[in-house]
Amino acid sequence: MDPNTFPTKGNLMLAKNSLALSRQGFELMDKKRNILIRELMELIDQAKEIQTQIDSTFTKAYHALQAANMTLGISRVEQLGHTVPLEQSIRIKSRSVMGTEIPLVECDPPTNRPTYAFYSTNSALDEARAAFEEVKSLTVRLSMIENAAYRLAVNIKKTQKRANALKNITIPRYEQLTKDISNALEEKEREEFTRLKVIKRMKTKSS
Repeated sequence: MDPNTFPTKGNLMLAKNSLALSRQGFELMDKKRNILIRELMELIDQAKEIQTQIDSTFTKAYHALQAANMTLGISRVEQLGHTVPLEQSIRIKSRSVMGTEIPLVECDPPTNRPTYAFYSTNSALDEARAAFEEVKSLTVRLSMIENAAYRLAVNIKKTQKRANALKNITIPRYEQLTKDISNALEEKEREEFTRLKVIKRMKTKSS
């Protein structure tokens, strides 16, 4: 048997303190969950907006690329594509939202300077290059937002599980324990009071 369940005033204070802490913990978990959900909803809205921008920009980019292929030739465009350097400017940092590490992905803005000579190309290729640069930037932002949304969703699930455990298991247990110890102490006091009355009555008779 758990010694903390014995009906003593010390255990009653412990049970009441544990109950108060459990209720406070539940309130904090509930607030944390609401903040995370609000943050997640904002990210979902941002992701939808960026995805729409990516779709329209991709369409624009491929139309411009088709025009460049027709005017310059596919092999020529492919050769010019090899002049584009590998992306090496992406940096990943992080920030914390209620204990959840959220990635911050950064990359250098496009230079707007093509890697090919103007005399051997045309405006269709310039338009395609600019559109694909924009797609790259949008994709970096989308990857950051989707990763953050996933991490928030995982933390929301954990927080909800802890809040449910406090609400449905821990708090009721300490409420019942507090009630049982209080009832036992009251019963003990009544018995003690009755015993004292009997002793007093017996002393009165004997005198």
